[in-house]
Formats: sequence, structure tokens, C-alpha cells
Amino acid sequence: MFVKEKATGDLVRIDRIDQLANPQSSEVLGWRQAGEEEQGETPFLKSGLAFPSDEPLPQCWCDPHYQCSGDAKQCVPADR
Repeated sequence: MFVKEKATGDLVRIDRIDQLANPQSSEVLGWRQAGEEEQGETPFLKSGLAFPSDEPLPQCWCDPHYQCSGDAKQCVPADR
């Protein structure tokens, strides 16, 4: 899967989609697709990545507390 680094606009190839979708991980390993040669594997902060269309990554991929309610810090399932 390709995502874009927001700061540079470079595409980043992510092979471990499970790592990208894991909200417990703030980083993902990927390969920058800039220049003629593929760069080495590098860790990228998920907060600095977006889809190539500039759409942000889903909150459930980035925030382990995305279903938690405000100050109570008590998680509430989305269907309640």
C-alpha cells in the first residue's frame, strides 16, 4: 500500500498493513519512493502520513482511545 508523507509529499510503500492499522503503534516501517532507487526501510510516524489523495489515515488506525468518551477516559463501544 502507498501512503504519502505529509511534510515532503513523497510516497511511502508500506508492506505491513497490519502494522499500519494497529492503533497501538505510533510508527510504521516503510520505504520512501523518491528518486530512482528505492530507499532503505525507515520508521515513519503515522501522524505524519496520509493517503495519496491527502485524506488523513482513519482515526481507528492511529488513536488507541478513539472510542473513549471525553474526560472520563472510559471506553464506550460505538454501538451504544
